[in-house]
Amino acid sequence: MNIRFARICAGLTAGVVTAVVLTACGSDTDDQDGLSVVASTNVWGSIATAIAGPDVEVTSIISDPAADPHSFETTASDTAKISDADLVVFNGGHYDEFIEKAISGKDKRTVEAFEERPDKSDENEHVWYDVTTVAAVADRIAAELGEIDATNAGGYTDRAVAFKNQLMGISAITGTIATQHPNTPVAQSEPLAHYLLLAATAQDKTPHDFQEAIEQETDPSPAAVATTRDLITGKQVKALIYNTQTQDKITQDLRAAAENAGIAIVELTETLPEGVDYVQWQTANAEALAAALN
Repeated sequence: MNIRFARICAGLTAGVVTAVVLTACGSDTDDQDGLSVVASTNVWGSIATAIAGPDVEVTSIISDPAADPHSFETTASDTAKISDADLVVFNGGHYDEFIEKAISGKDKRTVEAFEERPDKSDENEHVWYDVTTVAAVADRIAAELGEIDATNAGGYTDRAVAFKNQLMGISAITGTIATQHPNTPVAQSEPLAHYLLLAATAQDKTPHDFQEAIEQETDPSPAAVATTRDLITGKQVKALIYNTQTQDKITQDLRAAAENAGIAIVELTETLPEGVDYVQWQTANAEALAAALN
């Protein structure tokens, strides 16, 4: 049944509801082409699309690689899309707080990825790099859509299963890294690939103070910069994991030092590159890490 049409039907007075309209409103054969999902970024939008299927409209608020979810401010149009959505999928963990502000005080059906992480003690917010969390999010999206649209619940579940099977390919790559190159030391410009490195059992040697400052867009202390730079110039790490979306002079200097030292550089991003879906993107990221540590 078309969700929006059902809402219109519910608002009609008894005096104007014809038998035809009543039949249409109560029909179990109508499709759900009125369902809409809004995701905070195109990462979660891609995941939602894989589960929702072709008959559900999925909109990502952030798809521009230059946009920073930490400081993003919604427009009136964005707020309207979020308010009208049947389901809102977002990262949480203070990563995309613009969503939390937009749904505050509203009775919205949501899926918050950060709350689906298996290890609640791990506070790293970049949970889309954790395939275990992503698999849990896929199941939650399928369950929520199935409650909204019971007629097609089986389809949402089937697509979630198929999606999770694809995630196994990513885990196979990180598992191979863990077996062939266990505990390999690496550095990061910020803690973006935290969960990817955990899966590969790579050891992140970067000082916490350095990563935290870069992530919060503040200047690291001279001591933190010096220690991080020494990791590179002293060739104490095998690779530098580099977030191309949060570059500044300090991280660019670090990258230049890695290039001069012959340290492999693994470029990662926070949003999907154009023309790829989540599985393709994370497969390529895992493969890039494997190549760097080989």
